[in-house]
Amino acid sequence: MRVLGIETSCDETAVAIVETTAAAPHPVGRILANVVYSQLTEHRRFGGVVPEIAARAHLERIDGLVEEALGTAGLDLADLDGIAATGGPGLIGGVMVGVMTAKALAFAHEKPFIAVNHLEGHALSVRLTEDVTFPYLLLLVSGGHCQLLTVRGPGDFTRLGTTIDDAVGECFDKTAKLLGLGFPGGPAVERAAAGGNPGRFSLPRPMWRKPGCDFSFSGLKTAVRQTVERLEAGDRSAIADLCASFQRTVGDVLADRCANAFAMSPSPTLVVAGGVAANLYLRRRLEDLAARHGARLVAPPVKLCTDNGAMIAWAGIERLRLGMVDALDFKPRPRWPLHSDSAS
Repeated sequence: MRVLGIETSCDETAVAIVETTAAAPHPVGRILANVVYSQLTEHRRFGGVVPEIAARAHLERIDGLVEEALGTAGLDLADLDGIAATGGPGLIGGVMVGVMTAKALAFAHEKPFIAVNHLEGHALSVRLTEDVTFPYLLLLVSGGHCQLLTVRGPGDFTRLGTTIDDAVGECFDKTAKLLGLGFPGGPAVERAAAGGNPGRFSLPRPMWRKPGCDFSFSGLKTAVRQTVERLEAGDRSAIADLCASFQRTVGDVLADRCANAFAMSPSPTLVVAGGVAANLYLRRRLEDLAARHGARLVAPPVKLCTDNGAMIAWAGIERLRLGMVDALDFKPRPRWPLHSDSAS
């Protein structure tokens, strides 16, 4: 089974082709092509993603990336079993570009169309490269989302907790911006933290040691801003130390919330996915936490943590195997809750 996946929910225009050759219970995946155009040049001078610019860039690049992916895989559209695209949530202009492209390809070549929830793409991506069976505990951490869920299969999620204000990835970006480290902020903060003293600055840990699995990061952002305002001019070590202290604080919060999730929903596997999952320090913290609960931590390869078409193609395969396809009148969604008990 081969599926082409299109991802255009934010500022990456991505197309991939993934195939699977093994049958149930867990198919073995192989990436045949995975091409990404990152719009960093277009957005860097604004310090963040501009939706209108992102949508235009997707429109300009998408056809060429589809051709490139097919060429890399050595396939024609006739060789595919389905066309998948991110149907939401995300910046609606970009989502529309991807969905309309996928619909056109599916209609013209008489292929099934699969609309994939962007968050489900992240949630299932670990099964593309690792032997992970359902159910498992998932920490989904990115620029726009921060959730703990139990994953039982495609379209079958129970949310244990979510952020009550800001996402952890957005907190990384804001910290980087306050310190003049550039965009995107996550990798910049991690690089700076590598040479810093994590014990120099005391920062608040919102929701830490409280019941439940919800998150909060707005107070941490405010504390970082106030700390930056108090830094002495010429203190060259301060930026690295503040990044290290911030990163350690985030690690404390994530580990604490995941510990509560293990108590609520015991699992032999903790999966961390989303852009923030690329942070190796946080992976080590979560690996230690999982081990204390008799579980293993599993994360996608770093290149599959950020937005990419391979995760959408893989989620498309998981759904197609179960007959979960969509009609061509599917409407792109700027908001699309992942957990089963939410309304679309």
